[in-house]
Amino acid sequence: MIRVLVVHETRLVRSGLAALLRGEEDIDAIAACWTSAPGKAASFRPQVCVVDGDYAGSVQAMDHPGGPGCELLVLASACRPGTLRRAVAAKARGFVDKDAPPARLRHAINLVAEGQRYVDHTLTLDFLQAADMPLTARELSVLSLAAGGASVPEIARELHLSSGTVRNYMAAINRKTGARNRVDAIRISQGAGWV
Repeated sequence: MIRVLVVHETRLVRSGLAALLRGEEDIDAIAACWTSAPGKAASFRPQVCVVDGDYAGSVQAMDHPGGPGCELLVLASACRPGTLRRAVAAKARGFVDKDAPPARLRHAINLVAEGQRYVDHTLTLDFLQAADMPLTARELSVLSLAAGGASVPEIARELHLSSGTVRNYMAAINRKTGARNRVDAIRISQGAGWV
């Protein structure tokens, strides 16, 4: 029996996915939101954790929400290479397109539980694009704070930089993304799943 923890911020989605998986004879599944996942994982001890990679808070939370010994399987939307890049950094073993049929998710869970890797064929191009992300880690930090509504002085304080340095980073971000301004850079980067 494979124990699966489904982590999704939308209650209806996570409950539906867990119910679908419990319908399989060799899978036991429970559902949790991001904040309750560690507590549920401690008592349930899942072998596979299926997570929503597109959830904005998953950037920090994706790193082992199921606890040690639990393999990470990420549900991702096509055309969002930034999501895949974060998932790879979190050492995810499997990647399933959110538009995939349920049988593909079940197949991926079985493989990941056995220690194998799984990449949905519909995400292949996105993986190639994820490798080409033009922004540095520092630029992503600046852009993430800007996307959260922080002003240049607030970003400077948060990252221990000068306001001029933050403006230089924003100029580089605009150039690298082809954006006209800060708002456009945020829109482009969020569309690609980078922030």
